[in-house]
Amino acid sequence: MTSVELRQLRYFVAVAEELNFGRAAERLLIAGPSLSQQIKALERDLGVRLFDRDRRSVSLTAAGSALLPHTRALLERADDLQRRAGRLSGSEPVRLGYVNWLPSDLTARTATVAQLHLDAWVAPSHTQAARVAAGGLDLAVCWVRTEDLEERGLRARLIGADRLYAVAGGGDTSDVAARDTAVLLDADTTSWSSWNVYAEELAQDTGARAVRISNGGITGPAFFDHVRRCSRPVINSPKGQTTPLPPDLVQRPVTAPEIYWTWSLVWRENEDRPAVLAVVDALCDGVGDLGIRAPGAWLPDGDPHR
Repeated sequence: MTSVELRQLRYFVAVAEELNFGRAAERLLIAGPSLSQQIKALERDLGVRLFDRDRRSVSLTAAGSALLPHTRALLERADDLQRRAGRLSGSEPVRLGYVNWLPSDLTARTATVAQLHLDAWVAPSHTQAARVAAGGLDLAVCWVRTEDLEERGLRARLIGADRLYAVAGGGDTSDVAARDTAVLLDADTTSWSSWNVYAEELAQDTGARAVRISNGGITGPAFFDHVRRCSRPVINSPKGQTTPLPPDLVQRPVTAPEIYWTWSLVWRENEDRPAVLAVVDALCDGVGDLGIRAPGAWLPDGDPHR
């Protein structure tokens, strides 16, 4: 029993609730084979079989059913112990996830209100929002829509915004109208779900040409190859703005309208821990509108800050 970990017990509960290893792995944000191995290790350490499984179905054994309520109670006590220890230390830890952008003064603004733990796993916006909703994170900086907040039981405040530009070949750096640009949509919805939703609406609202790709070329060198092949300037995604621009390509400001992407700080709507709420205020107070409400600015209909 000394080798049993709380992590494995959380895996057990997730599989018991989903009765499907694939869905449980997605919920836990781990690989399916890894989840299966951890459950087998737990069964070996406990000395009982927790699940009956074949290629078509998963079900709890009698032992699994008997242990499930005790496991839930144990995990609740462990979570409560962690919260109490945080309060006694005078600096309860707050877990923050992000996609690729964070405020440059993040540490300075939160140092006096909480012990901020920056999650090392950089993931897409929809994944980070789901992790907050599931309790894996306390906060996340990501792109969300109003319907995402309502569906997942989250709240959001504006923390940042990027004005998107276009990338084109040649030497013309003058303004380009949004209707004369192209925007890429990638077939990999696991990585690019949020961007695809945004890009689809951008094309519909402005007349930009939607170009469908399947090689992950929303960013990096593959993006620049798409720009070279396209007859129009191509909208650059926020995730690609830190990639160095090759010398044969230029940036062009997009107008009519100016296109903005917002970054939200999201947390659970039932969150009541003072440390988490203090971090929200520390990071979002005084942010302003960042240009997103100026005449000629564009945001998608579902943007919570529109």
